[in-house]
Amino acid sequence: MEQTKQFKIFDRYDISGIQIKDPALKPYIILAPKLVVKSYGRQLEKLSHAKLNIIERLAGRLGVPGHVGKKHKIITNWGSGKYNTNMKTIISCLDIIEKKTGKNPVQVLVDAVENCSPRDEITVIESAGARYPQAVDASPLRRVNMAIRWIVQGAYGKSFGKKTKMVDALANEIIAAAKGTMESYAMGKKNESEKQADSAR
Repeated sequence: MEQTKQFKIFDRYDISGIQIKDPALKPYIILAPKLVVKSYGRQLEKLSHAKLNIIERLAGRLGVPGHVGKKHKIITNWGSGKYNTNMKTIISCLDIIEKKTGKNPVQVLVDAVENCSPRDEITVIESAGARYPQAVDASPLRRVNMAIRWIVQGAYGKSFGKKTKMVDALANEIIAAAKGTMESYAMGKKNESEKQADSAR
């Protein structure tokens, strides 16, 4: 029997050779071969977002950048929650990454998520009316979620109210995070989280 041809994501990006180095993150960085990365919001099981393609999760986060501290980011036209708008941004971003690095952009994205995912963080313990921080290990799913959120927030901060476009800012943030340089907002947040956890042990 002839082997069926494996689909590329959007018929552009081959994922057959993608490597995930961190064994803890392998079950949570999903790279299922699909022509159209879209779940139509029909993942109804518990923790169903863990089964979504990593590109769709990044696109979904674009629509809801989330809170930075106590400040909520203003919703802009690219963050409208529209699937087509978000995916156009992601596809343009991946094209820019491919031109700048000469590598598979999906591999660069996976490297960025692995580098930016914090291994531990702090939680607040309350005992007898006293509150104190306690270091805890971050679960693999939360590590991926935080890495994606920080990448989007970093790109947002470098583009909102500035001449840099969101697509370029997101591409630069992913490239910097994949290299592990401190130019990346996400890498700075990861180091900050791990330093706080070290001091709270």
